[in-house]
Amino acid sequence: TAMRMLCGLSMPTSGKATVGGFDVFTQNEQIKKNIGYMSQKFSLYEDLTIKENIRFYAGIYGKSDKFIKEKTVKVLEQLHLTAEADKLVGSLPLGWKQKLAFSVAIFHEPAIVFLDEPTGGVDPVTRKEFWKMIYEAAENGITIFVTTHYMDEAEYCNRISIMVDGKIEALAPPEELKKQFDAATMDDVFLKLARRALRTDH
Repeated sequence: TAMRMLCGLSMPTSGKATVGGFDVFTQNEQIKKNIGYMSQKFSLYEDLTIKENIRFYAGIYGKSDKFIKEKTVKVLEQLHLTAEADKLVGSLPLGWKQKLAFSVAIFHEPAIVFLDEPTGGVDPVTRKEFWKMIYEAAENGITIFVTTHYMDEAEYCNRISIMVDGKIEALAPPEELKKQFDAATMDDVFLKLARRALRTDH
């Protein structure tokens, strides 16, 4: 729900938030134009080819034919999918689908990209490769906002926000959180926060 609000897809009931300088209450259309989004469920069209999917999504953001053509060549090379460009997306293994979905989400070069549990269900090797792609995007100036249930993945982030029962209970870099909660790993931090929330409820 929080991510849908930040993406301009749901209207908050109260509070304040801006995304890329745009207000979530009054400027949600501008937010949608300036972000990338990769949903938890695979969101590309399985009955279109890799190239057709890229063209379709890039077209939504009003990119020129020249931009789409040149960038498509680069993306296919980066993903090692040049030879498969005319294959239906439905025929790709899950890991490749996720990597392609991420590449499509940042194709129009947004300031921020929202990734909703992007590595759910993929194998550890693919997860590692996926995070390499995330780092590369971050190095190119894209802010990455990612939700995950994998606490080891959370450690890759510059800052972590931990929500318990819809409330932000912690917000800091991973090393700071581990110090603050006297914990060896982010899993331990999360467990301590969850226990504290349980005690508060009773």
